[in-house]
Amino acid sequence: MALTVQVETALNEAQDKLREALAFAARSEKPYISKHISDMMMKIDCLCEVSVLIDHVEDTMRVDDE
Repeated sequence: MALTVQVETALNEAQDKLREALAFAARSEKPYISKHISDMMMKIDCLCEVSVLIDHVEDTMRVDDE
């Protein structure tokens, strides 16, 4: 099942906020902080992408079963 529009929107908004935080952190924080902010952004992106991939795999498995 794909992410609902509401969840996907919330995740995209979270990424936007993290991107903003990363911009500030890059100027004033230690690199360790920037690294972990970007890790969180990557995890959100992977979550959205893998959701689509899982849907495709499930659809393919259903077609193969028929």
